[in-house]
Amino acid sequence: MPVPPPAGPRRRPPLSDVAVSLTGAVFLLAGVAGLLPGPAAAALAVAGGSALACVRLAWLAGGALPAAPSDLTPNVPPTVDARTTESPARSAGTGPPEHRHAASPARPAVHRHAASPGVPPERRDGTAPGVTTGRQARRVALSRRVAAILDAAVLVAGLTVAVLPLSDPAHRLPIALTGLCLTTPLYVTALLRLPGRSRMSGPELVRRGVDVLALGVSLVFAGWMLLPGGPVRAVAGIAASGGAVLLAVLVVAALAERRRRPGAAGCHAGAALTLGGLTLLVVLLAYDAPERALPVVAAPLLAGALLTVAGLRRAWAGERPGRDLAPAAWPRLTAPAGIAALAAGVHLCAVGEFSTGAMALGLAVIPPIMAGELLAAADQRRRVQRLAAREAWLRRRLGPDARAAEPAPLTRADLVRAMAQRSGGALLVVDLHGEGVAVPEGPVLTEVARRLRAGAETRDLVVRLGDTEYAILTDLGPVLAYALGTRLLAALTEPYPRPCGAARVRVSVGLAETSGGEPEDVLRQADLARRRAVQLGRDRVEWYDAYLEEQLVRRLDLERELPGAVARGELDLVYQPVVALAERVPVGTEALLRWRSPTLGTVLPAELLPVATDLDLVGEIGRWVVDRACRQLAAWSEGGRELWMAVNVTPRELAAPDFVARTATALAAYDVSPERLVVEVAEPGVSAELSTVVARLAGLRSIGVRTALDDFRAEHASLAQLRRLPIDLLKVGPHLVGPGGDGQRPLIDVVANLADRLGVELVVEELESEGQVAGARRAGCRYGQGFALARPATAERVEAWFEEFPSAAR
Repeated sequence: MPVPPPAGPRRRPPLSDVAVSLTGAVFLLAGVAGLLPGPAAAALAVAGGSALACVRLAWLAGGALPAAPSDLTPNVPPTVDARTTESPARSAGTGPPEHRHAASPARPAVHRHAASPGVPPERRDGTAPGVTTGRQARRVALSRRVAAILDAAVLVAGLTVAVLPLSDPAHRLPIALTGLCLTTPLYVTALLRLPGRSRMSGPELVRRGVDVLALGVSLVFAGWMLLPGGPVRAVAGIAASGGAVLLAVLVVAALAERRRRPGAAGCHAGAALTLGGLTLLVVLLAYDAPERALPVVAAPLLAGALLTVAGLRRAWAGERPGRDLAPAAWPRLTAPAGIAALAAGVHLCAVGEFSTGAMALGLAVIPPIMAGELLAAADQRRRVQRLAAREAWLRRRLGPDARAAEPAPLTRADLVRAMAQRSGGALLVVDLHGEGVAVPEGPVLTEVARRLRAGAETRDLVVRLGDTEYAILTDLGPVLAYALGTRLLAALTEPYPRPCGAARVRVSVGLAETSGGEPEDVLRQADLARRRAVQLGRDRVEWYDAYLEEQLVRRLDLERELPGAVARGELDLVYQPVVALAERVPVGTEALLRWRSPTLGTVLPAELLPVATDLDLVGEIGRWVVDRACRQLAAWSEGGRELWMAVNVTPRELAAPDFVARTATALAAYDVSPERLVVEVAEPGVSAELSTVVARLAGLRSIGVRTALDDFRAEHASLAQLRRLPIDLLKVGPHLVGPGGDGQRPLIDVVANLADRLGVELVVEELESEGQVAGARRAGCRYGQGFALARPATAERVEAWFEEFPSAAR
């Protein structure tokens, strides 16, 4: 099966096309505004585009089309066969004449250049690139005829509009009808002869016909609703109905071919625009529309001419689609229904009621839509059954060995095709992460595949996307799909028995609804959800939503910008005072980290630190914080204020072997007394490395630095752990200050009594009301911190606030 080449960069339209389009837009606006007569404005707007398109099509019809098989047969890429490759001497023509020209009488001599650099390889039929076979000659002749027919179609359409200002108003409607009747068969004849058109199967023909019927009826209904009130003029009714049906055929064909044959799809779209513009012209003239309305037909005619040329050039000269691409999906239900509903709404606002015929025509839109949905569902069932049968056949053929446990030789393209046929359900992307090894081993992956098949539903499609990545396509709704992801997560995280000991893997699962867009978009969404599951610690299931994508993009931005932030001077500290509750005077401050990113704005520690941990930047950032805090303490000491300052460290940072030594060095560098520095560590992260944390805190106290335990939860385990930690300050939240349940005393009293026995001072954080401040004082807490007392601010503003307390800590 030929493999399509990678998609190249999107080509910009030629400058001539842009210039013609802008010129046409100027004439169109001038006509609508009344600066030019309507027919003249329409003719001038269309003239440039039609002339340019006709010249290009004439070049193609006159021989500019490529004759190389790589262009005329885009699905057969040139190949090099080692068995037919000549030696360099023979291919270059430097060998003996008998070697260069020897050939059997029945076959003409050919020159093979596959081995020569820069020379195209020999064709598959044995002819050299310069030799044209009879079949290729016929294809070239046919391509030129198609270009000539399209040239005639564009020319007739352009002349139809060009002669309007030169003709009597009474003759304009017959001219427009003649142009429409001549252009239509020319376009149909050319489109039927475009290359690459394949025979459709019976079900495909039925499905295409139903799609055309649904869209055609909705367009006819829309035209009926948008025609002026009163009796429908025969010419306008016939032209509008026929144009709507033809437009439906062309639009459905363009949408169906836009992946496999994008050039042909462009030609179909160009024909739809051109014929739609001529039909609109007929309707306007039939109803004696004002001349200022005629320029509106210029836009579809101009776009149709340019799009026809672009589509033909791509179809014959540069289009190399792959046959294995899934047919393009389009909104079979919402497009016809939306067109009909929009037209009905406009008619209701303008007229206020529906006639019996209009209601009957509107109801006629429903049956083909429902038939299309039923056919799509039946096709989806057939596709799933074929894939399941293929998988079963492969499993039988491979036998009971390890390969039989793998999901079936199904590819990403198979998954995309299956998704394109589904109207609902979900996609799960499962990624595995080994513990102790880079990736899970082969036997583990075999068992993973078996567990996936065992946990999935019978009709689910399981596909292996990579070495450790799998996809499961299911018909289940959101709730049941999430339950499926949870079951698979539980099954895959169970130990995997091995001769050398059980292995474990960590699993990240991302989910996305298949109704969220095109198959590739759904795959991207599910993968984004999987990446979010990885970021949040693995062994979890994450649903995709727009907010998740925003979070992921934000996370990627943080990961890109954070390295080098210290060197660029983007980090900053703000300070929140700690107040003695009895005297209401400041006794210390807490240094709070801020990242002032020029790109991302101000980033707080809750968002910054997880990224810094993953990038292994916590140590670098922590050293900067301690250094800056000690420098600020030294600056305040010059003013005679003996305040203490707390800095927050993570357990990982505290566990560094040189942490105590580095802290002592920073204190000595700025000549700061050790007891004025407080090192805080959050209680939730202590348990994992309790022994190391205890050792480092003891080391800090040995050099005179005070220590604090932050975010104390006051649970049973926390109270027991508190006895082991060498700390001087205990920081608790305001929730402990409230009244106890069932008339019991507040929990803060229990904590205060324990802290008093251990010789630890209490600091109540996040005090945001005077009631909380009073509750903390009643409980015997000595220090408080929060918005009710003082907000975080820069060093200068905090120092100015200190001036309100002249005798405090001097």
